[in-house]
Amino acid sequence: MAAERDTRERHPAGATATGRPRARLDQPRPLRRRLLPEWDPDAFGRLSERIARFLGTGRFIVWMTVVIIVWVVWNIAAPAALRFDEYPFIFLTLALSLQASYAAPLILLAQNRQDDRDRVNLEQDRKQNERSIADTEYLTREIAALRMGLGEVATRDWIRSELQDMIKELEERQNGHRAPAVFPADHPRGRDMDDR
Repeated sequence: MAAERDTRERHPAGATATGRPRARLDQPRPLRRRLLPEWDPDAFGRLSERIARFLGTGRFIVWMTVVIIVWVVWNIAAPAALRFDEYPFIFLTLALSLQASYAAPLILLAQNRQDDRDRVNLEQDRKQNERSIADTEYLTREIAALRMGLGEVATRDWIRSELQDMIKELEERQNGHRAPAVFPADHPRGRDMDDR
């Protein structure tokens, strides 16, 4: 009893023999601290698409041209004490290369997202086309079956001609005062093989 109590003290409930607590599956895991900040890839992708869309407009080119002209004119015409980037315009070159180094990956990311959307749309279109083809084939088979079935159905012209034949036959019998035939075997022409 004392040994059992000693074991329980050394290994509390939920702990393994190695001394680490067991992971409980009925409870959520505790949040872990991360060194890097968390970010939402979709939000970043949407932001990159907005930036890439703006970079691809005439408005961006006009604003960038205006800023560069003002920058160059200011650093040439302003008094020497107010100039912040002298003639070789190294700071301007650095700013433009930094803008280009960020613009290229953002444009590529936006293109990748667009490619993913296009792939999903293409897959949906392919499935829709397959369903349309299957529906068309089904309807074609149904129409063919209806045509085959209509070949065996009595048409209005056929029924009209049969009724006219019967009227003529009845008129002939009434004129000849013969008793009407009850069974098809008594029919003067024999059995009618053209019924269908």
